[in-house]
Amino acid sequence: MNRVFTITMAFALAFVSCNKSDSLVVLSPSGKVSITFLINGKGQPSYSLLFDQKTIVKPSTLGFEFKDMPPLSDNIKVDSFKTRSFSEKWEMPWGDQRWVDNTYNELKVFLSERKSPYRNFAVTFRAFNDGVGFRYEFPEQPGMDSVIILAENTNFNLTDDHTCWWQPGDWDIYEHLYRTTPLCKIDAVNSQSKNPLAQTYIPENAVNTPVTMKTSDGVYLCFHEADVNNYAGATLRVDTVNLSLQTALVGNDSGVKVKAKVPFNSPWRTIIITDKPGDIVTSKLVLNLNEPNRIGDVSWFKPMKYVGIWWEMHLGKSSWDMASGKHGATTANAKRYIDFAARNGIKGLLVEGWNTGWEHWIGFEEREGIFDFVTPYPDYNLKEVVRYAKSKGVSLIMHHETSAAPRTYERQLDSAYRLMQSLGIHSVKTGYVGKIIPKGEYHQGQWMVNHYRKVIETAARYQIAVDAHEPFKGTGEWRTYPNVIARENFRGQEFNAWSVDGGNPPEHLTILPFTAQLAGPMDYTPGIFNIKLKPYKPDNQVNSTLAYQLALYVVIYSPIQMVADLPENYEGHPAFQFIRDVGVDWEQTVVLGAAIGDYIAIAREERYSGRWFIGAITDENPRDLSLKLDFLKPNVKYKATLYLDGPDAHWDKNPTSYRIETREVDSNTVIDLKLAPGGGAAISLFPF
Repeated sequence: MNRVFTITMAFALAFVSCNKSDSLVVLSPSGKVSITFLINGKGQPSYSLLFDQKTIVKPSTLGFEFKDMPPLSDNIKVDSFKTRSFSEKWEMPWGDQRWVDNTYNELKVFLSERKSPYRNFAVTFRAFNDGVGFRYEFPEQPGMDSVIILAENTNFNLTDDHTCWWQPGDWDIYEHLYRTTPLCKIDAVNSQSKNPLAQTYIPENAVNTPVTMKTSDGVYLCFHEADVNNYAGATLRVDTVNLSLQTALVGNDSGVKVKAKVPFNSPWRTIIITDKPGDIVTSKLVLNLNEPNRIGDVSWFKPMKYVGIWWEMHLGKSSWDMASGKHGATTANAKRYIDFAARNGIKGLLVEGWNTGWEHWIGFEEREGIFDFVTPYPDYNLKEVVRYAKSKGVSLIMHHETSAAPRTYERQLDSAYRLMQSLGIHSVKTGYVGKIIPKGEYHQGQWMVNHYRKVIETAARYQIAVDAHEPFKGTGEWRTYPNVIARENFRGQEFNAWSVDGGNPPEHLTILPFTAQLAGPMDYTPGIFNIKLKPYKPDNQVNSTLAYQLALYVVIYSPIQMVADLPENYEGHPAFQFIRDVGVDWEQTVVLGAAIGDYIAIAREERYSGRWFIGAITDENPRDLSLKLDFLKPNVKYKATLYLDGPDAHWDKNPTSYRIETREVDSNTVIDLKLAPGGGAAISLFPF
């Protein structure tokens, strides 16, 4: 049951008026975060931010450019303002914690132009203890029935040349490695992936969000957006000379960014602000800026681990299409995976390549009508696979690859989801590989934002949860639509199987929890045991130790965690016990230690069981960590099983060296770990 406790009340707000400017100040409940709004001498609305009484965003202007309408930028005045305080605790139906605190102070400023056309709008600011969110709101008004937005000029003027963890501002994909540079060294256009990508477009020096920065005095700033609906996604344009960012909306080839009917709201522009890197991981600011659950009970979706006919395609052992002669999605192969899942308590099976159309899905300009989302290949008996899976206590996860032809998918949505409903299938993995059809639209533009939202809403009507690959980035929608269970807004495990740039380096997963993970649950597909990928991919490998792969089940959050390797690589392996045991739905999360790009250690308590799991990983450097177990329930003894790097482990030289230890621990225990280069540790803690 989703329970919410709410308190709303008025609060005092500092208000200062003088001849040159009107300024309003709103503080976070703790008083550490301060937002100042003012109209500058040119009549431009602007804001600035303080953290611990130090400026972190200098005065930064707000505004818009429209088609066939003057820009909204200056000669603005404050008409009025209102304030409120709000506090609630709401319960996640599933998540990385059970209860979420949503407490903020709000300032809403009503503004209008001093000259024709006398448009009016509002800017709402919310100050949380861990950051801020603000958005524009346009009410109904004469002469402004609809707008075409050419630019949203929301600026972020920074105070120094911060260290940044960033990837290029690509309108089509998030599958670039994150880079670590000062702001002044960001060069997005010349930093794209060395791998040939099915779709990519980087038009200017901008970065994708979420993007995270660290100031010289240890304050972290994480820029993103929340509640993007019927609007374009945004990159952040980088001014490397003046050290500033500006919202750069993703458009289409005609130059249009957003078409909107009035009234409308922009998405929330968000900044997480903290002096502790662990607070970035546990922040719920983006979620809290979305509306509460709209679809009601979602108990029909169960968080789970799953196996899949997937990795074998990336290895080249089998194929998605039937014409190749090595089709992976056969009835017999699916039953083999089901048997393995049932023996090991794994509750889900993903089958890719089950439906007709894969012979013509990529590398072709015209892909409309290629996929049929209700017709299996002749060697795959869908109903029999579903029946067999149910008899073994395993649920099927449907797969819908669209080949980036969303209109074809939309025409079949109801029939495809009706088929799933009739078979009792409650989860689907969607995919959008390739350049969007119609030509001129992009994965992160308004047209596709609306498509993804239509898929989510349609799926909810049929009690279907959606795991979107090649998606529009998550902006907290999973609060409003808890059937949004995961997204692939990052460079995933599959790159290790075939990338030409050496695969994902060990530091990759020490950056994602502080960047891409802020966009929501991640279907990273961990758990590869055959690190060197023999005999299938002799020139590729996974760049981590085996213990690191185990730790990812805790480090990377998702309510669906893939047991990604081939079943034969797990059979009889002692370390597989951790994957059998590890939870997927959590009561609470505690970050035990972290340095972005270097290491992270996380503990999570499984819901309802009282069991805890710890995951720790490091970059290419070896690392000693001391983990205090003071988060455990006092006066309770736990059996700790530690899955550790072997003494000679190394991500490249000896990645499968590991050892397993058991010991009795309690809340006073400190566990000392030695992580190998590119290594990790996974620990289960079961109360006696």
